This record gives sequence, structure tokens and C-alpha cells, in this order.
Amino acid sequence: MQIRLRRSPGRLGTGPRGRLLAGVVAFAVLAGAGTWTAVADDGPPAVHREDRVLHMPGADIDTSYFTADGDGRRPAVLIGHGFGGSKEDVRAQAEKLAQDGYAVLTWSARGFGKSTGRIGLNDPQAEVKDVSRLIDWLARRPEVRLDEDGDPRVGITGSSYGGAISLLGAGYDGRVDAIAPQITYWNLAEALFPDDVFKKLWAGIFFSTGSAPDPGRQVAPPPAGEAPAGEAPAGEAASGEAAGQGAAAARAGRTAAGPANPAGCGRFEPRLCAMYERVAVAGEPDAAARALLEERSPSAVADRIAVPALIVQGQSDSLFTLSQADAMARAVSGNGAPVAVDWVAGGHDGGDRETGRVEARITAWFDRYLGQDKGVDTGPAFRVSRTGGVDSTDGQALLRGATADRYPGLASGPRTFPLAGPEQRIANPAGANPPAISAVPGLGGGAGSLSSLGVGLSLDFPGQFASFTSAPLGRATRITGSPSVTVEVAADRGDAVLFGKVYDVGPDGRQQVLPAQLVAPVRVEDAATPRKVTLTLPAVDHEVDTGHRLRLVLSATDLGYASPAEPATYTVSLAGALTVPTAPAVRTQAAGLPWWVWALPAAGALVAAALLFTARRRAVAPAPDPDRAGVPLEITGLTKRYAKSADRYAVRDLSFRVEKGQVLGLLGPNGAGKTTTLRMLMGLIRPDDGEIRVFGHAIRPGAPVLSRVGAFVEGAGFLPHLSGRENLELYWRATGRPAADAHIEEALEIAGLGDALARAVRTYSQGMRQRLAIAQAMLGLPDLLILDEPTNGLDPPQIREMRDVMIRYAAGGRTVIVSSHLLSEVEQSCTHLVVMDRGRLVQAGPVAEITGESDTLLVTTAGEVPDPVVEKIAALPGIGSAVRTDDGLLVRLDGASPTAMITELVRLDVPLTGVGPHRRLEDAFLTLIGGSA
Repeated sequence: MQIRLRRSPGRLGTGPRGRLLAGVVAFAVLAGAGTWTAVADDGPPAVHREDRVLHMPGADIDTSYFTADGDGRRPAVLIGHGFGGSKEDVRAQAEKLAQDGYAVLTWSARGFGKSTGRIGLNDPQAEVKDVSRLIDWLARRPEVRLDEDGDPRVGITGSSYGGAISLLGAGYDGRVDAIAPQITYWNLAEALFPDDVFKKLWAGIFFSTGSAPDPGRQVAPPPAGEAPAGEAPAGEAASGEAAGQGAAAARAGRTAAGPANPAGCGRFEPRLCAMYERVAVAGEPDAAARALLEERSPSAVADRIAVPALIVQGQSDSLFTLSQADAMARAVSGNGAPVAVDWVAGGHDGGDRETGRVEARITAWFDRYLGQDKGVDTGPAFRVSRTGGVDSTDGQALLRGATADRYPGLASGPRTFPLAGPEQRIANPAGANPPAISAVPGLGGGAGSLSSLGVGLSLDFPGQFASFTSAPLGRATRITGSPSVTVEVAADRGDAVLFGKVYDVGPDGRQQVLPAQLVAPVRVEDAATPRKVTLTLPAVDHEVDTGHRLRLVLSATDLGYASPAEPATYTVSLAGALTVPTAPAVRTQAAGLPWWVWALPAAGALVAAALLFTARRRAVAPAPDPDRAGVPLEITGLTKRYAKSADRYAVRDLSFRVEKGQVLGLLGPNGAGKTTTLRMLMGLIRPDDGEIRVFGHAIRPGAPVLSRVGAFVEGAGFLPHLSGRENLELYWRATGRPAADAHIEEALEIAGLGDALARAVRTYSQGMRQRLAIAQAMLGLPDLLILDEPTNGLDPPQIREMRDVMIRYAAGGRTVIVSSHLLSEVEQSCTHLVVMDRGRLVQAGPVAEITGESDTLLVTTAGEVPDPVVEKIAALPGIGSAVRTDDGLLVRLDGASPTAMITELVRLDVPLTGVGPHRRLEDAFLTLIGGSA
């Protein structure tokens, strides 16, 4: 990193004292005693960053401190990061706030980044006290404004895990003056155990993320007492008592939490590990588990959070739902503090988090309540982002804000809709399998936000759900809040666990959309006697069009939650109408029209007609070519320019053809256009010119022929707590295709995972994960398989296994395209090559044709060849020499043919796995691309 020191007005003078101080600072930087970096030379004021380690009881906390040039004291802001992240995740926001006149401190929480200590899920005795110590540190900084001695003017913001710490910081430390929590929780127990139903998928991801051990992290035990936080520059070891205790702890194998954690616990406090394992095995929480999470939740100090709060929550969020933000808003406003609530389009399930708009609003909030600028507009008391169509230029959803002068809550403006449907009996199958599907953490990709565009991705299994439907709506209705309904439930044994959801059903009665992909679990205790229960369904903001119906579904299972493992039968009937909140005071902002629409209506009509004509022409794909129906891939004149450039090309005039049974290697240096080509091939982006045909069909986004294509690009996201087989089955169900078409057994046989399929993916090695990802790409046995860097992160034996997988797959008459940087592997596994450079085709053809014939062959073997056998091979007629290598043998031919050599090796019982030219591809590749290497 380049280090630039800039003299700030009023800090380092030009006299002897100033020059001495500047020299000390420069020496400290060069010695690693802290890092000061000046950012942004032009425009906004330069921002300086100081990296420093602060010693806390039980942990060393890695921090960064940001300030900009300028005189006088300024308010301070703490920014927390999300779970699994570090201070680096919020660096950009910190620099921007520093430019806006704040002193900003970021830190990596215990157990994350370079900070030591155990993850305590914002334990009041650990992470929360760390925040108070950070405030102590800010109070000693000469550039930070003080309300009084030891009390800096300070606000806290952060997302998810960092959002909760902002609330907890305000509840436990009266010096906090304003907060802006984002997409976070109010009650963590209620978030993970809603209505005493275990949210197993999210909890599994939560604990798997923090359970990965970090061998590079050492955790010091807490020193005696609660001494103020000491500080050490980044990169230096702790000194004195803390260092001595840390070293002793490392030698003894101890941690801040005492003895080493049990296997699989990773960086968590042991109590949290034990709690999770207990609940995961039981399938439901106990009172102790709820109490443990509640004591670490902002709700535990609800009556003490009385500072201005900007609450930002995500609509596409099955982890921390809108009801969590509602509880925050009611508590803080009940304490007499100003509150604003902002529902953004995205959340933990993906979608647009509107980062730029939200961060600008947070800055305005702090300007008003930290900078005490009463002229600042902090925005409406309530805002919700609504989808207003799709941008035809980039396919992104267009968002418009709807606002109100007061936060409406989740039950404003109720309307009732009678539902129809008889009493129904439904089954909870043994093991609660197969489960219904709503939100799928880690696989959603923002699917929840697609519901506003009329796209439904949920799945209910016949016999496992009851449904009750309204009459067609006479007028469009906007649901803003939590619908509710009363039902009567009975079970043939014990408790009943149901999952309630309200669908928006199209006029045909078949197409249905689940708003934000959200469900509400409910546990009905001792349901052997019929019980009436009022369900509060998920809070959403969703418009139901005229003629559509509302459908209440009560399912016995859901993928994201734990249901009773024993089979049971439930009886469900209606006991009242569906009540829907409409929040009539919330008004959608009008979309402004361009001036020329009003001034030049005729021109506008012509432009619209031209765009419509062009769009229709582009939407109609060329007819299939029957003469190329047997050709897996043919690319002709393919061209793609860089965004906003007329003469810079990612791919330019690329043409090649791939036949059945080939293993094609796509080669080229970084920036050659390989990934762009693959993305166009998979229909992810459109080419500017040229054509791609797969089995005679032109490729367009969503083209049906893409069902014959399998792809592995930059790894696959698997749910770590599910087994390999369960991950594959879940993925295939999400495609909506029949289970019989998956050919899971054939794909698994080719991938060669064996008994590992029954184990949780979190136990897999990197090589096993890669093979599982390849198996996922092979599901359905696609005729064309695309693999982008499939050997990344694998060791040599795993690379050899991956090579065998590709060769076996193509042996059945299918086609494989592999992009890789490992030339030796491409040489041994591929039959044909396409070499690209700067977006253009350099050469294409069989490997032997590109590399040329060679008199030196690399013979790969399954095991090491003994010295006597190597000597016998070297003495054979027509063999010039034989030398053992890491991969097997290097044999130089001196008159013998490769066939004759192989015959002799088989006679000598050499365990052959492959024979090929030695390293000639590397020479040919470097010759072809020249200086681009």
C-alpha cells in the first residue's frame, strides 16, 4: 500500500515542534506502528485512515479510524459490520462520512476479521462493552466533539449484526446520541424461533458461518478486572501483561472462553454452540435457548433506547422480518425519541438494498441529530420502496417510494375478505419430507422481490396443505402490513405446527405469487382438542390487482423450518374472514414524465412505436436450423462491447464450432473474453452482434434449449448443514422439472462421491465440494456441460479426479467445454482447443494439431514406479530415456512409436492413467498470445 502523509491545517505546524512531530509520525508509519493513508487527493477533503488494535478484556479488537482535513471538533460515528464480515465491509461508507465532516471508527467484532475473542452474538458482557470502550477511546480524541468530559457526540449505524449492536449500544450506554440500524433484529429468539418453531435453515447458516475455525487467530483470555481498553498499532503484537497472557493461553490451548471449544463450535462461545446443537437435535427450542438469545437482544433493554432512530428494514428478508422493525419503532417512539422507518426493496434474501439512497439518508439523519443542523431534511416518517416495472435497458426493477407523515404500523386501514373452503385434513409426512418451499436462504438471489413483478417461486405438496380462497377482488388492493385470520386446528397427536401464507392468485386460478416468499409459522400446543388460533401472517407491501383472488394456505411443512419428525394428521377449518391492512395514508410518489412527452406528443408516440417495433423484433428468436440440430455449439461472429463504449470490445467477431463427444478447452490470458463468452452462451447477457446456436437453436435469455445445457461457473452455493444428496434434490426441485428427469444416480456415479453424499456439506473437503458442484451441473445429464475453472483450489490428486470426471462424462457422447488456466490439465483432458486473446479467436483445433507432435511423452501413473522398472523402460528398444517425475514418467522416444511404448509399459505392469505430449501446450500457448501472457 502506498503511504502518503498530508499535513492537515491546525495539526502539524512548520516550526521545530511541528517538524519533530511530523518526523515522529513518519517514523511510526514506516515502523508499522500505525497506518495513516490519505485518500482522495482531489474534490472532497482528503480522508486519513489509522489502523489500530485496541486491547479489550478477552479480545484484541482491530479498528480503523477515519478523519478528513479540517479544523475544529466534529461528531463521531461508529459503523458495525454484518455477521461473518469485518471492518473492511464498511470502509467505503466510513470514508464518505469522514468526508462529510465526521470522525468515523470501524471495527471487526470479536471472532471476525483480525479481531480475536469468541463470537458472543452481541453479548452485553463482551461485544456491547466493547462498544462502550470504543466510545471511551473516541472521547480521548482531540478532533471529536464532546457533550461533556468523557462523553463524545456519537452515533452508531450498521447492518444486520452491526445494526443490532447500534441498538444495544444505545440501550447500554447513555452517551450514544443517535442510531441508524439496518435490516436487523429486535428479538433474536423470536427471529430464529418464531412462535417456538425452529428456523433451521437460517440458524444452520448462522452457526455454520461462525463455526469455521480460523487457525491464524489466537484468542487471549480476559485479564483480571475491567481496565480501560489499551491500544496497539495494527500489525504489532500485544505487549505487557496482555501479551504474556495471550502467549500463555496459546501455549496452553486455551481461549477467552476458557477450555477449547468442542468440535464444530469454531469461534462461538461454547454456551451458544451447546444451545444450537441442543435445539437442532430436538427440532424445537427450549426455554433456556430462548432466554440465552433474548438476553443478547435489543428487546432486553427496550425501555432504555431513547435516542433518535432511523430504522431501515428489508422487504425481501425471511431472517429478520418487517415485524422486527415494527417492534423497534414502537419501543423507541414509546420512549419519546424521534423515529423514522424505511422499508427497502432488498434484504437477507437478496434484492436491491438501495445502498446509495440509504447511506445518504443515514448521513442526513446524523447531520440533524449529531451535527444538530435543524435545517436538514431527514426524510419522511415512513417510506416503502415499491416496484414500478422493469428498466428495459438493463432489466432491473424500477423502484418508487411511497411515504407517509406517520409510521402506520402493521395493521392500519384493515379490510376484510371472506374466504371459502371446507374443513380439510392434511398430513405432516414422516420426517416432514418432502417439505414445502418458500424462501430458500442462500439460493433466493432476490427471489422475494420478484413477487412484485408477478413471478411466483413457491411450492406446496398435495395432501400437505389446506387452502381457502376469496372471491375475485372488485378493485385493486395494496397490502401494507400483516394480514391476519382465525382458524380452528386439531391434530391426531401432540402439537400441530403449521405454516401460514397468503397467495396472490391470478384470474385463471392457477398462477399464484407468494409476496416476498414469506411464511408465518405457528405452533398449536396440545391440539388433540380443536383449538382456535389467530394467525398473524408475514408483513408485506404488495398490490393485488383487480380480478385476482387471495388464497390462504396452511402447510404442514416448510423447507426453512423444523417440523415434527413423526407423521401426524391435522384438521384445519376457517373461523373468520381474512383481514388485510391497506395503510391508506401511505401514498406512492408520482413518477415524473420527461418534458418532451408533454411538449412533443407526436414525437413521443413515434419514438414509442419505434421502440415497440424494435423490442418485438428482438424478442422473436430466429427459427431453429434443422441442419445443425446435431451440433452442440456453433458460434458465429460473436461480438460484445464494453458498457458505454463504441470501440472497446470484450469479445470481437468470434467464431468456432464444437462437435459431440469433444472436450473443448477454452484458453486465454486474463481479459481475453472467456468469461464473457460463457455468459453469452448461457443466456446471461446478450451479444451486440453475431449468433450462438446450441443444437440448432439460437440462444436468448430463457431459451428452452438451455435446459440441455449444464453449467458450473465460479463455484456453487450449497447449504452447509444439508447433505450432498439433499442439496442436489433441493436444487432440482427448484427447477420445476420432473424428478425422474434429474438422473441423480447417473450424475453421482460420474462424479464419484460415494458415501459422502449422506454427510453434511460442511464436512466436505474442497475437492468434494467441487465434485458435488459438477454433479449439480450434470443433473438431467445435459448434452452440453460448461465448466469454468473447475479445478480452482484443488490439490494434485483432486485435480486428477476432476480430469477423470470430465473425460467420463464426454465418453457417453456428450460435450464438455472447460475454461481453465492449468495448461497441463487442459492438455491431458481436452481433445480440442479454442485460444482467445483480447476478445478475438487466435486458433482453434485438435490439441495435437495446436501443440504439434512431440518425441517426449508424459506418462501419468496411479502410483510411483519403482526404480528397477524405470531402468527397464529406459533400456527398451526405441526409448531414449525414462525419468520419474511428480506426475509419473517422462519418456523420450528414440525410434519407438507411442503405441509400441504403451504396449511395453502394459507388459511391465506399469499402472498407466494417461499418456500425452510433455508441456508442449504451454510453449504453443505462449507463442500464440505473445506479449499478452
